[in-house]
Amino acid sequence: MTALREIRADHDAHSIALYQAYAPTIAEPAVAASRFVPPFSRGRMTWIKPSFRWLMHRSNWARKPGQERVLEVRITRDGWERALAAATLTTAGPAAVAKAAVHVQWDPERSLSGAALNHYSIQVGIGRGVIDELVDEWTVSITDLTPRVRKIADLVRSGRTAQATRLLPPERRYPLDPSLARRLGMS
Repeated sequence: MTALREIRADHDAHSIALYQAYAPTIAEPAVAASRFVPPFSRGRMTWIKPSFRWLMHRSNWARKPGQERVLEVRITRDGWERALAAATLTTAGPAAVAKAAVHVQWDPERSLSGAALNHYSIQVGIGRGVIDELVDEWTVSITDLTPRVRKIADLVRSGRTAQATRLLPPERRYPLDPSLARRLGMS
């Protein structure tokens, strides 16, 4: 049974896959460099998500204006866990949220059709004070998943959900230190 709040992600011993959707003007240079480069802005918060289906819901399967390209951003597990350790839940008091370097919020996980499920996925907002670490130290690779996203979306729209499901990234529970899990509202 899936826990109410649990980090589910494509991860290995050294890295974790996170997903973001961007306009082609940001995505193309990032993919070419395999890291974020201008016009990506280091001056604003960027939200990273380990749930592929949640991002598909958010970007409308890469059809929302400004979110036409879906990227897999693979970062180090050390970086991911450092970000989580610095995080403040968005449900904390306004003063705590305002000064937090990293924000965490929990949103309903989504089915392939976009329906809200009865468990939550984590969204992590990397603030200006930490974004240089994300870009310069933690990023391992950036891959354009847009062709795969479009294929999955076409399969879902045509009712071939079993085929679509086989193309989803493999997401499984991400293990966290119990004290950090408690701080993130997971227990």
